[in-house]
Amino acid sequence: MRKQDTDIGDPYSVEGPTTAWYLLQCKPRQDARAEENLRRQGYSCFRPLLQREKLSGGRIQKVEESLFPGYLFIQLDAQSNWAPLRSTRGVSRLVVFSGYPLPVPAGLIEQLRLRSQQVSGQAAVPVLKSGEKVRITEGPFAELEAIFHSMDGLQRAVLLLNMLNRQQKIHLPLSSLSKD
Repeated sequence: MRKQDTDIGDPYSVEGPTTAWYLLQCKPRQDARAEENLRRQGYSCFRPLLQREKLSGGRIQKVEESLFPGYLFIQLDAQSNWAPLRSTRGVSRLVVFSGYPLPVPAGLIEQLRLRSQQVSGQAAVPVLKSGEKVRITEGPFAELEAIFHSMDGLQRAVLLLNMLNRQQKIHLPLSSLSKD
């Protein structure tokens, strides 16, 4: 591979770009905390996000989550002191290969940024999709499997249930369903 084919160059050489993107591993469920603390210290960070719906307590909530849970990208100068990263709250370690951090191509970061901007304008990923199997947890149909058909308002679902060799449509509250 020729040097111009890579977008970044060697982060340990004097020539070439002085900054590059690297991958940081965060402590469990502390991606946002690590990003916030790193930004306060003046670092340039990028954490791709995904919007999705989550079924919680019988209600559908829209949540924003990391596309890569437990990781975020950070732009660093190869000549700078990287020691403060280890003591930053939420950060576990810099991802290394053979003992050295490996730069992430700038083109990949740019593609992720473009895609995350496109996704942010779209609707959230639905928690239940038409045709998906669900289990009924309460009521007269408890412990039966059904097929999710559609939503009936914000709190109720239309399900297809096989009874007497026919598919019947039933309406149940979301709180009485669980995903298999």
